[in-house]
Amino acid sequence: MTKTSTSLPIGEIAARTGLSVSAIRFYEDQRLVQPQRTAAGHRVFTRADIRRLSFVMVAQRLGFSISDIREALSSLPEGRTPTKADWTRLGQSFRAALDERIAGLTDLRDKLDSCIGCGCLSLKACMLHNTEDVAANRGTGPRYLLGDSPTDI
Repeated sequence: MTKTSTSLPIGEIAARTGLSVSAIRFYEDQRLVQPQRTAAGHRVFTRADIRRLSFVMVAQRLGFSISDIREALSSLPEGRTPTKADWTRLGQSFRAALDERIAGLTDLRDKLDSCIGCGCLSLKACMLHNTEDVAANRGTGPRYLLGDSPTDI
């Protein structure tokens, strides 16, 4: 491929996204972006790759794995710039996972200062809600944060 006015070298992509060149190469190795090569063998990216890499950055920051991100990006078309409709479909597929994470974070925020059913029995409230560590009958870990209720025990 020859460099065109719409193709961008890796340094420019790095400057636009704030990612290091090595991070962009890593994402290429992980098949999250697929740059073309010039006749001289240099990587060249499309402007659409800026959006892909930005999505990768945000998704990773939200705790999604490279595998999750690769799967989501695989829904985008190859060989053409994704349209708004393409990105909307991708976003909708992520919505359920995001909603689940939001609910979990909200639950953690709201319950962290009360009994979480972990068995420590160190707070006075825990002695009321988890007397003699009855939450342990449901399994290991913070049972109330994992979805059990003190009334279920």
